[in-house]
Amino acid sequence: MSDVPIEQPLDYPLPAPAALEPPAEWARLRQQCPVARVKLPSGDEAALVTRYEDVRSVLADPRFTRELNAPGAARIIDTESGGLFNSPVANTLAAEGHARWRRMVGKWFTARRMAALRPGIEATADRLVDGMLEHGQPADLVTHLAFPLPVWVICDMLGAPESDRDRFAHWSDVTLSLTEYSGTEIDAAQHEFTACLTDLVDTKREQPGDDLLSELLAVTDAEGRPMSDAGLVATAQALLVAGHETTASMIAKMVAMLLADRRHWERLAADRTLVRTAVEEILRFDPNGGFGLPRFLHEDAEISSGLLPSGTTVVCSMAAANRDDSAFESAGELDLGRSPNPHLAFGAGAHSCLGQPLARTELQVVLDVLLRRLPTLDLAVGADELRRVEGLVVGRLHELPVRW
Repeated sequence: MSDVPIEQPLDYPLPAPAALEPPAEWARLRQQCPVARVKLPSGDEAALVTRYEDVRSVLADPRFTRELNAPGAARIIDTESGGLFNSPVANTLAAEGHARWRRMVGKWFTARRMAALRPGIEATADRLVDGMLEHGQPADLVTHLAFPLPVWVICDMLGAPESDRDRFAHWSDVTLSLTEYSGTEIDAAQHEFTACLTDLVDTKREQPGDDLLSELLAVTDAEGRPMSDAGLVATAQALLVAGHETTASMIAKMVAMLLADRRHWERLAADRTLVRTAVEEILRFDPNGGFGLPRFLHEDAEISSGLLPSGTTVVCSMAAANRDDSAFESAGELDLGRSPNPHLAFGAGAHSCLGQPLARTELQVVLDVLLRRLPTLDLAVGADELRRVEGLVVGRLHELPVRW
């Protein structure tokens, strides 16, 4: 399975030396062991792929399925609900039919929709920056901006009441747990989350509004079939988790990476036309990309690094692949003007992230607002003092102390 065998599987996720530094193993694995044995938090073993070509081909190949509840598939975590990747939500969406589900939900993530949402996102970001300025410096950018903005945006899209936003943020956090929360806490949160969103769907059925859930209740697919009630609840839960936590984490990491070497921030402050390419490069360069994407094989499959046998659970590290020098010139350097930039931060193929247009819009807007409002922004602590949250599917910072 690899160029250089490893006698014992590596514990996965791999540890990193600092919050803004990648795991030291990434480079060695890409060069010497591109398909490595790893032990997951459940104790089960999987194959980790880290080269760009391999990760892209696995994610785009339909033989590598999302059927992580199949007999013989490795468990990511050992809980009743199965964790994020093989939770009841994931299984419900699979039952809706992936292509059908994407067609029904995808119209909410078009370029036209994003252009319409942009002014509201900008106004929310400005309001949150106002609150941070009122708080005074130093301030935690995670608390004041990075976390509240995405949950407000996705709740507005779903038509969820403002009073539920803190609960949604908590449930999203628990849903993404690998080792941060106990199995009992994860299972309880899943039940509470599902019950709350079931009530929300019922409310939208009785009192529809101008939101995604109301529209999904009113539309049918090409065969005239509506989305099931379970599918609607699972859709709301999936969008809340993906649309909140991952973007919130990325906003904080984006600002941290730019301020860790402040020449990057100064370059953007002097030329805000670079914001779009800067966001793409930061997505590529993310040293704390989280768990990656698991896939399961029902048949033998050949990739450039060798044969993967049937029954293998494969974990794709997009973050490691995005640092591959064979795919990106000077991959270990942050180049804010890099173009083209075919990074894999949002995956690849038919299962690439549905919400990536929204994530890109939020990141671009937040960065543009901060550059406009706070061109003197700086870290209030050394970059080596930043702490990453361990034990979650997504890579996240505990806090981001800033001054201006």
